[in-house]
Amino acid sequence: MPRCLLILGSVLVLMAGSVSAAEINADSLFAAATGHYENMEYDAALADYLKLEEAGYVSAPLYFNIGNCYFKQDEPGYAILYYLRAQRLDPTDEDIAGNLAFARQFMAVSMEGVQINPVTTFMDGLVKPFTLNQLAWLASILFIVFISYLCVIIARHYGGIGIRIIGYILVIVLLISSAMTTYKYRTDYGRETGVVIAPEANVYSGPGEGHDLEFVGSYGLTFMVERAKDNYYLVIFENKRKGWIEKQLVELL
Repeated sequence: MPRCLLILGSVLVLMAGSVSAAEINADSLFAAATGHYENMEYDAALADYLKLEEAGYVSAPLYFNIGNCYFKQDEPGYAILYYLRAQRLDPTDEDIAGNLAFARQFMAVSMEGVQINPVTTFMDGLVKPFTLNQLAWLASILFIVFISYLCVIIARHYGGIGIRIIGYILVIVLLISSAMTTYKYRTDYGRETGVVIAPEANVYSGPGEGHDLEFVGSYGLTFMVERAKDNYYLVIFENKRKGWIEKQLVELL
């Protein structure tokens, strides 16, 4: 596997959590977890990293290191889950992508035969290098620039073909950035997605064991949640196959 990303200092972002900042020293705990990991004490390292997560700290390095600990403990389902969470926060990190690809090599089941939508494929490639925050900031800045440009034109009574061309370009760029932001939100946060974490997961035609068994999935398979009923999710896998799966066998991103 590629090297473990062990970053100290300002790698954690404080968010609302069950434990206050006064009750936990994030830097010290992260350093302690890192020390445990380097000494191959993966249980202790994972426990400390999870304490940070439970306290409301969120960052790509934290999720990445949790994924590494799970992988070392032979829990590839949870490892893939946390690599995906890390990748959502930092889609350009090569170590995250490398470890995710490595973990997926051990998947017992793969979903093939995906019907590729060229528009979706193009948009996925376009927004993949960016986080939602980056795209939102870009769209906001472009909107401010466009409004400022209009104000200057109106105030100065500017005209001419060159002014109109610049205006058209700004509008096009603004629309593209807005479309990218909307698409990123819809794909990453506007719909519930999840990962199978169990070694085996039965997928049924209905919400319960009394229904027909469609197929048996395994850890690492990703899906979108269509709806929930009782203890089951109706999910759609990457190859567009659909079925009901027990909630306890999966985790949502």
